[in-house]
Amino acid sequence: MQEANGNRMIGSIATGILILALLYIAQSIFAPLVFSLFVIALVWPCQAALQRWLPKLVALLITLIVTMVVIIAIGSSVAWGFGKLAQWLFLNAERFQAIYVDWTEWLEGHGIAVAGPLTDRFDVAWLVRFVQGTAGRVNSFAGFALLVFIFIMLGLLEVEDFNKRLVAPSAQPYGMRILVANRVIGAKLRRFMIVRTFASILTGLVVWLFALGAGLELATAWGAIAFALNYIPFIGPFVATALPTLFAIAQFDNWQSAVIIFASLNVIQFIIGSYLEPRLTGASLAISPFSVIFSVFFWSFMWGISGAFIGVPILIAFIVYCSGTPSGKWVATLLSGGSKPYTDRES
Repeated sequence: MQEANGNRMIGSIATGILILALLYIAQSIFAPLVFSLFVIALVWPCQAALQRWLPKLVALLITLIVTMVVIIAIGSSVAWGFGKLAQWLFLNAERFQAIYVDWTEWLEGHGIAVAGPLTDRFDVAWLVRFVQGTAGRVNSFAGFALLVFIFIMLGLLEVEDFNKRLVAPSAQPYGMRILVANRVIGAKLRRFMIVRTFASILTGLVVWLFALGAGLELATAWGAIAFALNYIPFIGPFVATALPTLFAIAQFDNWQSAVIIFASLNVIQFIIGSYLEPRLTGASLAISPFSVIFSVFFWSFMWGISGAFIGVPILIAFIVYCSGTPSGKWVATLLSGGSKPYTDRES
């Protein structure tokens, strides 16, 4: 018996590894597919409401237009912001080079040796290439957006028929379990995105106003970047805080101003992200911070920027599906935040 259980566990682990390898290798297909499923879960209530008053195809067209406008607006804000930073950095690259040389000499003068290879190979051009490359990758999401558009269109057309197939007698008992889990996932994802969008808009506005008040150049770009990157937990706020600090060093040419800007931006991120947002999401979306960090980094490794963006929604769906099966409830409880069992929380 123990040998059979061991073989079953080994088989499950091997299957999981093969599935993850497939998701990584075929990311050009699976990443837009999963992203489109996430979007369908968000916009289906809008589609269903429009269908009560309009023909199905007209409702679908309106839903698709609004959805793609929102996706393109968020992506374009990142591309525009990084594009502005790349232009500024290209014109002011010598400032960073001079600051780096001064800091290296100061550190070595106080007995702190800087790694030789870093000293020999450092060139501010790598920072220019990094910013330009990031903007270029965001701008090149046209193919990704096209696949997402196709999947969303086909998915919205099939939601009603798929739900009917789930309640068919031949699909039971798993059909009803999937249907109930999908409804719970949709409700949680919509709540998550409403709160995240509110927090992102607030973060972008506050960062923009702070940058204006502090005299930091490219204030609008910093606000746009903070707004868009706030959708990516941990990684996004870190980048949105670190980049203005680096640019403040070059602009003001002193570390005191950079420290003030760094501390102020962290306070903004902490108040909105760690205090206000958890109170708006409520206990039903409480997830272990470690689970969130792991999910964001893991899916960003698997699928890049799109994976980082939908890492938490994937985690939410995984927890809901686990909580719906007797053998998986313990996994849902471990991944969720707090001490209550996941199924005891509000939906």
